[in-house]
Amino acid sequence: MGKAEGEGRPSGRRRRGRAGGDAANASPKRHTNYRQLRTPFPTMNAFSEDEAHNIHDAALQILQDMGLRVLLPEARQIFAKGGARVDDDMVFIGRDMVEAALDSAPKSIQCRAGARDRDIELALGTLAFQAGAGAPHATDLERGRRPGSASDYIEYLQLTQHYDVFHMISPQVEPQDVPTHLRHYFTTEAQLIWSDKFPFTFSRGTPQVMDCFEMIRDYRGLSDDAFQAAPHTYTIINTNSPRTLDIPMARGVIDFARLGQLSIVTPFTLMGAMAPITVAGAVTLSHAEALATITLSQLVRAGAPICYGTFTSNVDMKSGAPAFGTPAHFQASLAAGQMARLTGLPWRCAAGSASNSNDVQAANENQMGLWGCLMAGSTVIIHAAGWLEGGLTVSYEKLITDAEVLNMVAELCAGAKAGPDEIGLSGAINEVEPQGHFFATSQTMARYNTEFYEPIVHDYANFGTWTERGAQDANQRATAVWKGIVADQKQPGLDMERWGDLKAFVAKRTKDGGAPPES
Repeated sequence: MGKAEGEGRPSGRRRRGRAGGDAANASPKRHTNYRQLRTPFPTMNAFSEDEAHNIHDAALQILQDMGLRVLLPEARQIFAKGGARVDDDMVFIGRDMVEAALDSAPKSIQCRAGARDRDIELALGTLAFQAGAGAPHATDLERGRRPGSASDYIEYLQLTQHYDVFHMISPQVEPQDVPTHLRHYFTTEAQLIWSDKFPFTFSRGTPQVMDCFEMIRDYRGLSDDAFQAAPHTYTIINTNSPRTLDIPMARGVIDFARLGQLSIVTPFTLMGAMAPITVAGAVTLSHAEALATITLSQLVRAGAPICYGTFTSNVDMKSGAPAFGTPAHFQASLAAGQMARLTGLPWRCAAGSASNSNDVQAANENQMGLWGCLMAGSTVIIHAAGWLEGGLTVSYEKLITDAEVLNMVAELCAGAKAGPDEIGLSGAINEVEPQGHFFATSQTMARYNTEFYEPIVHDYANFGTWTERGAQDANQRATAVWKGIVADQKQPGLDMERWGDLKAFVAKRTKDGGAPPES
């Protein structure tokens, strides 16, 4: 299980087969491009077109009449210079400012990864997945639940690098054994040397962001102009609902816009808690906050890459705890899709689970949330795999079992053909008499090894064979899968000279005291 995806193996998954010559010589191989996906699904709506436009108008009214609290003085100055009315820390944004921002924001964003065949386009109709992100804890069946560590961070990177269906490096798991003033050096270096996918940078203050930009620029061998000409990293900007943009997030919008890097704006609104209890009310509030943040980015730099985003679900009204994969979560995703299509921007949605273990609840919630995103036409789906406890934990086993589902979705993105070879009047149907079988037809013999998706953890054996193999459930099988990947993973395209320069930069900045996160 040693090779990274794309190195002589079928894209997106491992082949099951005997180790050694038989597996290595099996031919032909199945090849499906999981690296650049387009959604094949028609979009669904939560509301009528009139109702969707009413939500948009209500959001504009909120910004114009009620305003947004903006805690960063520089951001308030930028808004004021752009024509907003500013009263103390409240900013009131006119409709014309929002419309101008939506006009200038790019509708298609070309994201540059570490390898050209890992580059992705973000636009309405494209599809990219991210693994569960930002958790303070990690868990697996062998080591149990624990605070996230540097080794967890690297192992999680190895797992997500392995599967082509993960297109962007997510915020992963917090390496809490690395001091906060040095943590951004560790995470950026790890992303660059363990993955060739589109990297992530936290917005935790300008000094940290600029350090990360410099590390990515130099390791990629870019000039300042080349770095700023296209996004080579991205961040996630969370508003503080209701109607607040705090200092680190406003600072992040400005820093990323000025240097041409990607921000994904994501109000996190939980119905009944920091947002109205109704889907329509919560989406209206989320939409207003997203529009205000998008406007700030375009005031900083017209044409700055920016994604619309949302993460709207409900709370459990008995406990107040966040709930995910619920009917309300599904409906909110559909409604957010309608808002995103009104803006024309690529957009981010989210799956996830509130379950405490990788059980049937976790699978149900994640798939319900995932299909809400897919039916809504989401461009980027974050927390698509591995997320438990409403984001407090990432599970290695759940990452594998969820990746199975994402692989299947990627297979659907590839579509199905219906030409003469596929219909098989000659080579299949004409070779079989009534009540016969198709196991030995020319079409079957030519395609038996390549026609169907081959699972990475699902087991299609009958009960007797499954019992003889040890009667392992999917969780137990997933443990063996992730252990094999971690044990045998390689660093893709590692440039030793640039890595040496990267380590020297980190050593110098560490000696200088690093960069504490700003609040």
